[in-house]
Parts: sequence; C-alpha cells; structure tokens
Amino acid sequence: MPSDPRLQADCSRCLALCCVATAFAASADFGIDKAAGTPCPNLQADDRCGIHDRLRPSGFPGCAAYDCFGAGQHVTQVTFHGRDWRSDTGTAAPMFAAFAVVRRLHELLWYVTEGLRLVELRLVELRLAAGTVEAGEPLRADLQRALDETWRLTDLPADDLLALDVDAHRREVNALLVDVSELVRDGTPRPDYRGADLVGADLRRVDLVGASLRGALLVGADLRGADLGLADVTGADVRGADLRGADLTGTIFLTRSQLDSARGDAATRLPADADRPAHWS
Repeated sequence: MPSDPRLQADCSRCLALCCVATAFAASADFGIDKAAGTPCPNLQADDRCGIHDRLRPSGFPGCAAYDCFGAGQHVTQVTFHGRDWRSDTGTAAPMFAAFAVVRRLHELLWYVTEGLRLVELRLVELRLAAGTVEAGEPLRADLQRALDETWRLTDLPADDLLALDVDAHRREVNALLVDVSELVRDGTPRPDYRGADLVGADLRRVDLVGASLRGALLVGADLRGADLGLADVTGADVRGADLRGADLTGTIFLTRSQLDSARGDAATRLPADADRPAHWS
C-alpha cells in the first residue's frame, strides 16, 4: 500500500471537513441523517469527534471506515492556506466544494501510486524470469505522467478545482489502472466478476485467485477462508463481508477503508504493509 504521507489522513492538520462537508443518510452505516455542509452533531468545537472512540457501537461504522486519502489537510493547508471555515464564513461553501473534488483526486493518487508499485514489482519478476517487459515499461511511464498530472490538479486554486472535469480525468487514469491489473494478473485464471452483484453470496468455495472484482457488490458476502491472491478489488463494496481466515496477502488495490468496513479475525492474512483493523475479533 502507498506510504506517501500526503495520501494519509492527518486530522490534526484538517478542520474536520469530512464531518461537515459530506452528507449521509440514516442507515446501517450512519445513525442519523446529515446534510452536506452541516456539522455533525458529534463534532466538538476543537474539531474532534465526541464519539470517535465508540463510533461503531454508536451506529456510525461508515465514519469509522471513511478515508479522505489526505484530501482534508491538503484543502485546509494548501488550497485555503489555513483559513478556518468557522471564523471565515465566506470560505465555508467553496472549501466544502473543493474538498469533494480533491478527495476524489487524492483517492485516484492513491490508486496510481499503488499501480506504479505493482508494475515495478511485476517488472522485477519478469526480469528475474527472463521474460518480456515491453508492455510494462510504457505503462510505468504513462502511470508516472498520470501521477504528476493528478498532483498538479490538486494544487489548482479553488475556483479552478470546481471547474475541473474530474470524471473525464478519472476515466483516462482508470484505463491505465485496468492495464496494471491485467499485467499483474497475467498468468492466473482471472475469473471476471466486475460489477457483479454478490451481496450476501457464499463465496467460500469459489475460485477467486486472480479474479477481477472491480466494482463488485460484496456487501455481507461470506469469504471465510477464501484465497484472494492477485484478486483486483478496486472499488469493491465489502461492507460487512466476512473475511475471517481469508488470505489477502496478494490482493491488489486493497484499501484501508475496505478492510475497516469488513469483518476479519486474527486468522485473516493481510499484506505486510497493512494494519489489522482494531475492531476485528
């Protein structure tokens, strides 16, 4: 997983933007309805969450699993140069709108950074096996250009950020990420479950090694003991999925937020650089 500190949330350098700018509806993930731009009632004057240490039992697992990928501190410190939406009321609306854009860009940065790491590893494997690297070298260069361009976009002034066509940029970059997935999973069976509705499905005996689970709905799915080696889980919804005893050591594009939203235990095998969620039994 990417170790760039710019892509890791630092709440001490933010102004609780995720607790104010975002909207959520009362559900299994959130205990109340909250409109965008309205501070959560659990938000304190010091920009800290009053129930942070008990979010899940209080009915807010969605907050516990949320990740801004470092967008909060970027908008606060870079885009708005430390101005506070509380005291500078004219800043509030554009800051919240900019946060929505930058958060999407930072998530994309996370994926591209991880994609570069995966391509580098694959190129090393191919060289050691005396295999061809023609496909990997141009892809690495394209990813680096995409990374540089996305970082440039995050530094745009607020007005330019709001005029940005983020969807178009994401489509271009996503095509590269699909190429990364194909390169890394080459040589595996690669079952295709892209966008599949697997809500509540029993997948314990399904071969998922090398599978594409991009955008799959795995809410509440039973993945106990499953081998997800080289499975691509980009954008997969794994809320409440049972990962107890599953092997995720080789799973690609696996985010911290996905782990935090799923169930696991001490027997769940994680990538070496991934932290085991505290709420896992």
